[in-house]
Amino acid sequence: MPLKLVRNDLTRMRVDALVCAGDSLSAPGGVDEKLRRVAGDAYVREVRALGAIKTGEAKLTSGHALPCKIVIHVTGPKWCGGFFGEKRALAADYRAALDLAKKTDCESVAFPLISTGDLGFPKEVAMQIAIDTIREFLQKENLMVWLVLYDKQAFEIGRKKYKNIQVLIDQEYVDAHSAPKRNAHVLAMEKAALPAPPMDSMATSLADEVEAVEKSFSELLLQKIDEKGLTDAQCYKKANIDRKLFSKIRSNAAYRPTKATVLAFAIALELPLEETKKLLSSAGFALSRSSKADIIVEYFISNRNYDIFEINQALFSFEQNLLGA
Repeated sequence: MPLKLVRNDLTRMRVDALVCAGDSLSAPGGVDEKLRRVAGDAYVREVRALGAIKTGEAKLTSGHALPCKIVIHVTGPKWCGGFFGEKRALAADYRAALDLAKKTDCESVAFPLISTGDLGFPKEVAMQIAIDTIREFLQKENLMVWLVLYDKQAFEIGRKKYKNIQVLIDQEYVDAHSAPKRNAHVLAMEKAALPAPPMDSMATSLADEVEAVEKSFSELLLQKIDEKGLTDAQCYKKANIDRKLFSKIRSNAAYRPTKATVLAFAIALELPLEETKKLLSSAGFALSRSSKADIIVEYFISNRNYDIFEINQALFSFEQNLLGA
């Protein structure tokens, strides 16, 4: 199952397991205090009975009044400049919580961004550690994982990281939405003045279009998976797609996917831009210069960066829907 970034209140996530990353039961403020307040006194007593929790260790309590079955408790490391193994310790916290979620038959788990409050971890560093660790886990296991970010700083961090994308959006998206509508007669004259394409290229293009229409999305996708020499599991995991959804696509030649699903598979298959457009066309979609999400995805494809988790970070930073999931 996939990883999804979301801006939400952790206490409102309806999942099997929530992760509490407080370093002390009495710590004021932060996610852990809010969990205690929502969960109630019985939860607090159960947490107190757990005793000390070492960094890299995970323990559980029931969810009580929270919208989850269990709460997984870890102790986040303190940021000391990155020189004392705290990055490894933070990764160990995520692994311990994921392992415990899997051991207790959870199908979904929601994490806060551990150690980014009073413990001082830079959000950009903490987010990268979280995503890398969760991604490694999901290569072997099936679990729906939510990374819950509460404040807008995560968006600001991403936008600083992807300055080139911001420039591209300013050039393409703003122009597409602000350009005045042109006179239809002028457009017709300009079109007539363009040189006609060679007949052989027109025939080739038409043949490609007909082939794309003849094959359904499901048929074309399965063909591409075979051509790339991937297994089904390799493909849907790279696409950040749920196994159950992939089974529906495989078993139903007429399946109608969302645009985000099509693009996720195009990224997983590492398709160049023209092949991505053909896959989109098979499902009735096209890339648009007036869509921020499309501009972002096209930017990554054009730069041959097919890391869907990095693409989703960029999409999240610009408040667009994520691929896959």
